[in-house]
Amino acid sequence: MSGRRERAARVAALRAAYREELAEGTAVFFEPRAHSCPWCGSGRLGGRLRTTDLLQHKPGEFALDRCHDCGHVFQNPRLSERGLAFYYRDFYDGLGEERLDGVFAGRTASYRARAESVRPHLAGPAEWLDVGTGHGHFCATAAELLPDVAFDGLDRSDGAELAELAGRVRRGHRGTFAELAEKAPGSYDVVSMFHYLEHAPDPLAELEAAYAVLRPGGLLVVDVPDPESRWARLLGRWWLPWLQPQHLHLAPAGNLRRRLVESGFTVLAQEHAPAHDAVDLVAAAWLALDAVAPREDLPWLPEPPGPARRALRGAALLAGVPLLLAATVLDRAVAGPVAERWGLTNAYRLVARRAAPPDGAAATAGR
Repeated sequence: MSGRRERAARVAALRAAYREELAEGTAVFFEPRAHSCPWCGSGRLGGRLRTTDLLQHKPGEFALDRCHDCGHVFQNPRLSERGLAFYYRDFYDGLGEERLDGVFAGRTASYRARAESVRPHLAGPAEWLDVGTGHGHFCATAAELLPDVAFDGLDRSDGAELAELAGRVRRGHRGTFAELAEKAPGSYDVVSMFHYLEHAPDPLAELEAAYAVLRPGGLLVVDVPDPESRWARLLGRWWLPWLQPQHLHLAPAGNLRRRLVESGFTVLAQEHAPAHDAVDLVAAAWLALDAVAPREDLPWLPEPPGPARRALRGAALLAGVPLLLAATVLDRAVAGPVAERWGLTNAYRLVARRAAPPDGAAATAGR
């Protein structure tokens, strides 16, 4: 069976289950609306963005609010556990697993840059936990650069277990970070959260888990989208890092720095250009092009597209190739230091050290 026919058969097999789940509408996927900021508690909130699911095109509308006091941006109303399960389904797993696995596998340069940001702060052999590891591609790449580091991965999906089977991590833990921190406190010298914290319903609890699972003097490295990026304002709903409905919280760098200090960390580095992924314009162009083109066959749609719609979609995407190429060139032209100087970086990275014991023991001393 060809790849297209195989996918069509998988979509058809899922359609009835999606139809049943959507029978009650999308309101059942949300918690009650919040009236205070989940980061600082202020009640001074304002609407930041309203959008739809621009990647999977699942039904529903999503709103992001901004706190006028601390600048925190968060989804409001927020998805419930049922909603998170619905919107994540077939994105990283199922129908989307093969496509996303290929995307993540091709990001070797980005993974090496992440490891390079931490290497100057390592003092010897270390045990590293990558939270939200997916299929462990970062760990496999970083292990080549840091041969004295043993990498474990944690993920709520079966990705971590698959990463262990593939030999990309020493151990793959499946579950929540809070559960692992409770079972294994003080077990790691390094914890990484690369584009994970924005997905967490309670990011402050995730920082507490990081503190708990780290040994005294251990390192925490966090990459998150920067809601203060100029691209966020210039591109509006087409800015990829909004990533609705998956991204629940986007914290400005100052907020996260202060919270880390209050939680017992010392911030060692704040990086913008090294964390930047130069895809803002090409991603916006693709999202806009995909939005106007007829939909591909998806199980949450009432019926599969006919031959005419499929042909029209193919023609629309083909016509958009010059736009995508031009956007790619422009992205690369404003990458690196240029993007940071103009406030166009789309993410930032913080490296912090958990408070050491009174005797000043080294952060990642060999054992």
